[in-house]
Amino acid sequence: MAGEAPEPRKGMPGVQLDEAAFKARFRSQYVDPAFDGIQDALDAVTEAAWQGYSHHRKSPHTAKAGQGRPDPDYDLATDWIAAEAAIVRAQREYEDPNEPPCILIVNGSSRSEHTCPGEMSKSWRLLEIASEICGVDGVKVETLNLSRLASEYGRRIHPCKACFSTAAALCHWPCSCYPNYALGQTQDMMNDIYPLWVRAHGIMLITPVNWYHTSSPMKLMIDRLVCADGGNPDPSSTHGKDAKKAKELELAGWPYPRHLEGRLFSVVVHGDVEGAENVRRSLADWLRFMHLVPAGVPAELDRYIGYWEPYATSHEALDKDQAIQEEVRNAARTLLDAVQARRSGHLVTAGGSLPQPRDK
Repeated sequence: MAGEAPEPRKGMPGVQLDEAAFKARFRSQYVDPAFDGIQDALDAVTEAAWQGYSHHRKSPHTAKAGQGRPDPDYDLATDWIAAEAAIVRAQREYEDPNEPPCILIVNGSSRSEHTCPGEMSKSWRLLEIASEICGVDGVKVETLNLSRLASEYGRRIHPCKACFSTAAALCHWPCSCYPNYALGQTQDMMNDIYPLWVRAHGIMLITPVNWYHTSSPMKLMIDRLVCADGGNPDPSSTHGKDAKKAKELELAGWPYPRHLEGRLFSVVVHGDVEGAENVRRSLADWLRFMHLVPAGVPAELDRYIGYWEPYATSHEALDKDQAIQEEVRNAARTLLDAVQARRSGHLVTAGGSLPQPRDK
């Protein structure tokens, strides 16, 4: 669909802080008495942070996009250049028949004994069960433990800013919204996560039900993976975050590239009272929409552990529930079988080669 791009809509309340408010908020990070003796140094750091904020220095380190880009003279953030290089390497390994097939298993629970809950999660235990099945000779297993967002210093997944909803071309692959040094939006984990998804031939998601939804860490990751489904692989084509330019590109005929297309998936959802079936469906539908491929019926599982029983004995409930442990093994076996069949050229996905009548 071609046509003149509409002007981006504006009119929401402003968010810019004045100098006093910014510095007060910045200094609120340093209330520990350990900082009392270095107030002069903190003053200097606070002033430097204010300068970056007030001058909107989102990406203080850049390099020219270079030849082969839509705009060779555009200044790309060096963080984005490094993230792109990691994805390119991962894609090369994914496509290389001499590299071992790779299965990524994701623990979506935020609970661990390393922070205030004081106890490991059942999701992690299920991940360990699945890892044992998938970790056969000739298969590489990667694990992604999203509980680290709640327990490890400097581990964050910042929220998606919904660039895609303005125009698909404005959503860059990998995401260029972060880091944003001017706003202090740093230490984002997604640049470590993107290559894990790209490298994987099979992906297993394991999550509890949190209030009828996935866990908070899982949802943050899901939203930030929007750029993998139709996202723009080159920010120089939109001169960074130029919304009008991005609208023009989309209306001129955007191809909506599926950057994770063809990976196989498994979903394991466990709950204690309600919501497990709907969360499992939601995750599977999301992955299918991104053109990932279901590994098979046994690879999609929703179960209750200790149904309406005390939370205090939930691990004991899992100990007793040998059936769900074996069902998780079967989910892992199904994913492993599908990955190995795909690599040997024996997996047939009926309808997989049919042209799609809709891009988005």
